[in-house]
Amino acid sequence: MATFKLNINNRTHTVDVDANTPLLWVLRDVIGLTGTKFGCGIAQCGACTVHLNGDAVRSCVLPVSAVGDGEVITIEGLSKNGDHPVQKAWEEVDVMQCGYCQAGQIMSAAALLKKNPNPNDEQIFTAMNGNICRCGTYTRIREAIKKAATL
Repeated sequence: MATFKLNINNRTHTVDVDANTPLLWVLRDVIGLTGTKFGCGIAQCGACTVHLNGDAVRSCVLPVSAVGDGEVITIEGLSKNGDHPVQKAWEEVDVMQCGYCQAGQIMSAAALLKKNPNPNDEQIFTAMNGNICRCGTYTRIREAIKKAATL
């Protein structure tokens, strides 16, 4: 066990965990932030996507020891009232069906728009590639990303 001071959603959390513990399990089981979902455990589905220093990363394979003094933002920290442009667009376009993958989808989309505020279809496809929606809402996801770019 080791002690880590983590900056998560602009708050400092001190945790005692094994250095190889995936960030996902620290977020969910130790800190209690359950918005980030477990999907596959091998970084292939995107349900566990969070931001690390502004980049979309898969928390299911990221050891907590690799976070260092980086800034982690989860879906809970994206906005206080669910009013981030991507979250608003998701609601306006009615993207969700089951909703399980949506936190990861939203986090990937928010990271894309932070780096590229006006992406074309190819750039959206590239950024969102690997975020799996078992309900198949990909067309609405792309539409919501384009709408968020205008908000």
